[in-house]
Amino acid sequence: MNDLVFAGVDGVIILALYALIMLLIGYYSGRGNKNLQDSLSNYYLAGKNLGFIALFFTLYATQYSGNTIVGYAPTAYRSGFVWLQSISFMTIIIGVYLLFAPRLYVISKKRNFVTPTDWIRYRFKSNKVTLLAIFLMLWGLGNYLLEQLVAIGQAVSGITGGTIPYQWAVVFFVLVMLIYEWLGGMKAVAFTDVMQGVVLMIGVIIFVGGAFYLAGGDMASITQRIAEVDPVKVGVPELMTSINWLSMLLLVGFGAAIYPHAVQRIYSAESERTLKRSFARMAWMPPITTGLVLIIGILGITLIPDLSNGQSEQIVGMLANQIASINGLFYWVMIIFFGAIVAAIISTADSVLLSFSSVISNDVYGRFIRPDAPEKRKVLVGKIVGIIVVFLLLMIAWNPPGTLYQIFVLKFELLVQVFPAFVLGLYWKRMASTPVFWGMLVGAVIAGTLTLTGNSTVFGVHGGVIGLGVNFLIAVIGSFIISKSNENEEELEEINLA
Repeated sequence: MNDLVFAGVDGVIILALYALIMLLIGYYSGRGNKNLQDSLSNYYLAGKNLGFIALFFTLYATQYSGNTIVGYAPTAYRSGFVWLQSISFMTIIIGVYLLFAPRLYVISKKRNFVTPTDWIRYRFKSNKVTLLAIFLMLWGLGNYLLEQLVAIGQAVSGITGGTIPYQWAVVFFVLVMLIYEWLGGMKAVAFTDVMQGVVLMIGVIIFVGGAFYLAGGDMASITQRIAEVDPVKVGVPELMTSINWLSMLLLVGFGAAIYPHAVQRIYSAESERTLKRSFARMAWMPPITTGLVLIIGILGITLIPDLSNGQSEQIVGMLANQIASINGLFYWVMIIFFGAIVAAIISTADSVLLSFSSVISNDVYGRFIRPDAPEKRKVLVGKIVGIIVVFLLLMIAWNPPGTLYQIFVLKFELLVQVFPAFVLGLYWKRMASTPVFWGMLVGAVIAGTLTLTGNSTVFGVHGGVIGLGVNFLIAVIGSFIISKSNENEEELEEINLA
């Protein structure tokens, strides 16, 4: 997003307005709610009372970040129509949600769950399984939060043309995020998601319209032009590419659906009907969001051809420059749109931070350090630890050691190892804690070893997917071998999965 024609004072004004709106949302979300800071459920789950609109948009913001726009379009530019996979793996996430979300919601209401590992603890009644799940989830959340913090600085610096330097941009918007989240908790996060979600969807549609106007043709003629100059980008993918595509579907589909902040949206719904309605609408979002972003990248191939890999990372900003030059309306729409991209990145970061804090306050501090602590103190501890983690991640983002960066690359590869315990455990009572623990551990070790040794894929299959396969085998076969008596039959019988 470098060298935007609208970068500078106009960009600063729009970002300041977004920041002010977020702070006001945080203030009014917490105003009048005396119990907000005293209850884990009120602070982290909005009292489990999110209606259809708020739930839909907070689910939307959880699945789509501003990085979806600025990151997926360059991939489409470099890869061509092969990047159709972005639509499919975003769609499969919804399918995986529907596989377990309604059933989990009913159990969470009965048992008053706050975090995803509340379910793991209730289902397996095992500290070692719970602690390993906590570690893998915190790892995924920390990685995701680090990505968003870096993206905030880059996006703000880009839209203001460097008027606000990268470091100052990150610090300012992190402070804004911490303030409104501190004031309003999940409710503030959900309402900011509504704001940025509406603007982002409208902005993407107008962006595509402006790009088509500049391209001067329909999709068929544009595709024909690409086929003449770069046929690989419209050709049938090779076998290895197709295998990698399938692997990505499994990795992202299973991993993203059990992100802790995604699961907590399930807990936050005011009713099962509201939850199902929200997911029904979410099923339309992959073609509307990632589908349109794919088109942006494809149109960029004809409008700004022959960019290097590094240059292609700026394709969204380059196209925005051309679109903003059409007329005054498009100019201001592009400013508002890029401001919404920044807001979308912040809204993803705040969701991740809130979930990270909840796991610390409820699962780590509340279960293992001070089980007798009042909920008000647990909430406070989660807030404080969250702030500390944010600033530690900022230090890493500004001066990342090479080896440490490689470690943080692990995200889905480790997080997805929780999937068998989390979802299969919902339907199969015989699933036992000991093989589940060893399945998660061995799967994580395999995924981590392959990724850190530079073998992130083997014959096109991601290390996380290979680890997940081994994880499934150990958990399933081990559960058949181990008798119920070894797992404390009485406790297992207490578990109601109906």
